[in-house]
Amino acid sequence: MTERKEMSADEVLKKYDAESNTMEYTGVTAKIVSALAISFSVYQIYTASFGLLDAQIHRAIHLSFGLCLVFLLYPTKKSWRRDKLHPLDGVLAILGAAAPLYIVVNFRELILRAALPTSTDVLIGALGIVLVIEAARRVVGLPMVCVVLFFIAYAFAGQYMPGILAHRGLSVDYFVSHVFFTTEGIFGIPLGVSSTFIFLFILFGAYLEGTGLGKFFIDVANSVAGWASGGPAKVSVLSSGLMGTVSGSSVANVVGTGSLTIPMMKKLGYHKDFAGAVEAAASTGGQLMPPVMGAAAFLMAEFVGVPYVEIVKAAIIPAFLYFAGVWLGVHFEAKRNNLQGLPRSELPKLGELLKTRGHLAIPLLVIVWLLVSGYTPMRAALVAIILSIVVSSLKASTRMSPAEIVHGLETGARNVLGVLVACAAAGIIIGVVTKTGVGLKLASALLDLSGGMILPSMFLTMITAILLGMGVPTTANYVITSTIAAPALIQMGVPILAAHMFVFYFGIIADVTPPVALAAYAGSGIAGGNALRTGINASKLAIAAFIIPYMFVLSPELLLLNGVTFGLIISLVTAIVGMVALSSSLIGYLAAPLVTWQRIILAFGGLMMIKPGVVTDVAGIAIFSAILFLQLKRR
Repeated sequence: MTERKEMSADEVLKKYDAESNTMEYTGVTAKIVSALAISFSVYQIYTASFGLLDAQIHRAIHLSFGLCLVFLLYPTKKSWRRDKLHPLDGVLAILGAAAPLYIVVNFRELILRAALPTSTDVLIGALGIVLVIEAARRVVGLPMVCVVLFFIAYAFAGQYMPGILAHRGLSVDYFVSHVFFTTEGIFGIPLGVSSTFIFLFILFGAYLEGTGLGKFFIDVANSVAGWASGGPAKVSVLSSGLMGTVSGSSVANVVGTGSLTIPMMKKLGYHKDFAGAVEAAASTGGQLMPPVMGAAAFLMAEFVGVPYVEIVKAAIIPAFLYFAGVWLGVHFEAKRNNLQGLPRSELPKLGELLKTRGHLAIPLLVIVWLLVSGYTPMRAALVAIILSIVVSSLKASTRMSPAEIVHGLETGARNVLGVLVACAAAGIIIGVVTKTGVGLKLASALLDLSGGMILPSMFLTMITAILLGMGVPTTANYVITSTIAAPALIQMGVPILAAHMFVFYFGIIADVTPPVALAAYAGSGIAGGNALRTGINASKLAIAAFIIPYMFVLSPELLLLNGVTFGLIISLVTAIVGMVALSSSLIGYLAAPLVTWQRIILAFGGLMMIKPGVVTDVAGIAIFSAILFLQLKRR
C-alpha cells in the first residue's frame, strides 16, 4: 500500500462507513424523506411513552419505516446521482414499507394459520427476506450479506453437509414462515431490542451531539491531558473514550474526534501512521465503553438474561484496562521520541469549560443514575432525551432552536438505520441457527479441535470472532459471534456473561485488525498515511483488547460478578502491571529505550500475568521489576 493524500472527514465517512454514504436530496424529495424520518422518531417516542403494541406488530412497523428510509437514502449503485431518486429505489422503498405491514394488516389471520402459510404469505415473506438482505448490502456492507447468504444456503443444503454439520434441510415454505412470520427470525430479539432501547439511545445520542457535547468532550480532554508528554495523542484517547459512551460506530468516532486530534498529533511530531493508529485504537475502544457499547449492551442483556445495568457494571473494568493499555502505548511512544505536550497557554481552562458548557454533560450523568436506580433503559432514555433539550436551553450559547429540535428527530431516525438493518439481517442467521442447531454443532466442533482444553478453545473462539467481525458493525458482529462462537465457551463451564463479553471484545477488535481494519483505514485516510502500517500500529496499541478477554474468562471477578473482593483487587493490580509490561515491550521503551532481549522478556512477563495464580503473578511481577530496575539504573 502506498502513501495517500489526506482526506476530509466527509470523504472518510463515505469511503469507510457505509451508514454515512447517503443521498443528498433537495426540494420535495428531501421534504418527504425528512417527514418520514421525523414520523419514525415520533412513533418510537409515542409507543415508548404510552405503551408498546404487540411485539410482532411493533417490530413490523419499526422495520417498515427502516426499510423504506434505507431504500430512499442509500442508492442501488454508488455511481448513481446523489440528488435525484432513481425509480428503482422508489419502487423498493414502497415494497420495503409494504412487506412488513402485511403482518400488521393480517396479524390475526397469520396467527390462526400459524405454520400453514398460504402461497401469498410465502411470496410476501420471501420478498421481505430479500429486501432485508438488499438493505444490509447497502447499509451494513457485503461481509454481513455473505454471512447471511451462507446460513441461508446451509438451511437448504443440510442433507448434503458432511458429518456433524448435517441436518434434514428446510423447505422453502417452512424457512420463509419461520424467518419472516415468527419472532424467532427477522422479528426476533435483535429487532425487538432495536425497536425499543436502541432507537431511543441513538436518538438521545443525536440530541447530545446537537447540543455540542462532542466538542465539549474534546476541549475537556485538551485541558486535562493536552499539556502532558505526547499531549494530543492522550487527548485522542481520552476524548474518544468519552465520545464512546454515546457513539455507535468506530469509524464515525474516528472521524468525529480524529479530524481534530490527528492534525494536532502530526504537528507535535507523531508519524502519520502512528497518529491515525492512535485515533483508530481509541475510537474502537469507544464501542467497549459503557453505558451504550455500540448498542450491543442492550442485546447482551437480552441474550444473557440479566438486567441491563449488570452488563454496564461488568464492562467497567475491562474498558478501563483497554484505555489504560492504549494510553500507556501512547505515553511510551511519546517518551521514546521525546514528544512534549502543548503549552498550557494554548489550552482551554477546565474551570471555564465546566462553567460555560458543563451543563451539557448533565443528561449523560442523569441517565447513568436512572439506570443504576432501577429505571428501565427505555424510560431512562426518554427522560434523558427531554432533559438534553431542557439543559441546552440553560445558556444562550448552547440553546437548541425549534428547528434544531425537529432536526434531531430526523438525525436520530437516520442514525438508527444501520443498527436496525443489521438486527433484521442477524435475525435471519438466528432463525437458521434455532432450526438447524448449527450453533451447538459448531461449538462441539471447536471443543473437539481444542481437545477440551480451555486455552486452545479460547484461542479458536477468538479467531472465529475476529473473522466473523471483520467489516461488520458493532451490533451485527455481536449477534453473529454470540450465536456462533460463544456456545463453545459456555459448554466448557465459562460463565455465560464472560463468554458473551469474550466474543464481543474480539468481534469489536476486528475494526483495527488487518486486513479488514475499517477504523484504522479511516484514521489513515485522515492522516494521509499507509493503511496497512496504520492497522498494524493500531493493533499494537490495542493489544489490551487481545489480552483482557482471556483475563476476565480466567478471572471472572474482573467483571464484578461477585462484587468487589480481595481477589478482584489482586487481579486488577496484576492486569495493570501486565498492561504496562506488554505496552512497553511493543513500543520499545519503559524508563529508557529497551533492547531486543528486554522487550522479549517483558512481553513474556506480561503474558504470564494473564493466567491467575500466585506462581505466574509473582514471576511476571519479578520479571517486570527486574527490567525496570535495569532501566532506572541505566538512566
